[in-house]
Amino acid sequence: MRRILVVGGGYAGFYTAWRLEKKLRRGQAEVIVVDPRPYMTYQPFLPEVVAGSVEARHAAVSLRRNLRHTKLVAGMVVGISHAERTVTIRPAQGADYTMPYDVIAVTAGAVTRTFDVPGVADRAIGMKHVEEAVAIRDRLFTAFDEAAGLEPGAQRRKLLTITFVGGGFSGVEGFAELLSLARALLKKYPELSESDLAFHLVEASGRILPEVSDGPGQWVVRMLEKRGAVVHLNTTMTSADDGHVVLSDGAEFDSELIVWTAGNAATRLLRNHTDLPHNERGLVQVRADLRIGTADEVIPDAWAAGDDAAVPDLAGAAAYTVPNAQNAVRQGKLLAKNLLRSLRGKEPKNYVHHSLGAIATLGLGTGIFQYRRLVIKGLPAWLMHRGYHVLAVPTWDRKVRVLAIWLASFFYGRDIVSLASVQSPRDAFQTEARSTRIGKRV
Repeated sequence: MRRILVVGGGYAGFYTAWRLEKKLRRGQAEVIVVDPRPYMTYQPFLPEVVAGSVEARHAAVSLRRNLRHTKLVAGMVVGISHAERTVTIRPAQGADYTMPYDVIAVTAGAVTRTFDVPGVADRAIGMKHVEEAVAIRDRLFTAFDEAAGLEPGAQRRKLLTITFVGGGFSGVEGFAELLSLARALLKKYPELSESDLAFHLVEASGRILPEVSDGPGQWVVRMLEKRGAVVHLNTTMTSADDGHVVLSDGAEFDSELIVWTAGNAATRLLRNHTDLPHNERGLVQVRADLRIGTADEVIPDAWAAGDDAAVPDLAGAAAYTVPNAQNAVRQGKLLAKNLLRSLRGKEPKNYVHHSLGAIATLGLGTGIFQYRRLVIKGLPAWLMHRGYHVLAVPTWDRKVRVLAIWLASFFYGRDIVSLASVQSPRDAFQTEARSTRIGKRV
């Protein structure tokens, strides 16, 4: 029985394994998924997790619950030797070990692209995982609670100054949702006013939301500015030491919360620890049929899909497919089909996908959608965003849970409870334990 090893349980990896489970005949192949996380993150919901419109656990799809006939390995692949058909796995506990395979599917995704900006590694937080989205939300609530107890001044301004770096979909949606939440929170904090809030969006290019055309992008900028945000275009962050932000356009301010969403980069695994071919950006070089290789040479029994793969765009929009959820999901499904075709001696099919359009949430009740020349703004686009994603999120239990929380929010509003203390759950216990020891000594 052949062993198919899937590296990564994100979009592409999850859908590859999910489809293989449904289509493989008994005894035809063994499927193994290796991922350090026990769930697949539905990333389009992260901005709504930030805003409290979706519960964090509802944006996470359990691998073990849904991949019932797949062997799941909790660990990180830190090396691939395709010449020997082995991977090196680093588990959460214990020493690294090797695992053999017959066929490999590399769906390791991408990591947040960072630059050597002073202070960013120490101060900033990404927005690629559920844990990060929850932390962003809790930090905002903590900042409000602390600022409400301070007199107007530099420390209050710093607490209520939020900076997002990156004007792609992830950055703009997260920024807009957090801004919407912050403005709504002011009603619960009579000590604070709109003038205390400062939201900065920093983008290195001359426009935000590159997936939409210039007009809709400019409308989003105007809408954000109307809400009180400052959008810095053609601007980079040059320093963030101790929360003191310095921008290339000359702006300087103190910011308690810095969120970094400035694009994707290949993982260290693909850049440095594999003998599989990759391009100058570190992405695995993939043919249109998702086999690893070039038009002239195919690497046997090696496949890739998703954000870590340079897949030719046969739809003609660009040289390679855009690394987004639309492509990752569809590539994962096709990868499963092509693996099955290969096992049965058939030729794989090419990946061709014409975009369904671009859609974004921009805060409660506001969104934008564009398909070719059709542009829809405001409430209709926001409803379309929710409708599309509740249909797209995998598994019925997630669909029902998300709909339930949206329904509850419609009648009772968003929950504004902060659970920042869960990030250090032993603090209260340790404080009491220390005071008890000191009391006995006295």
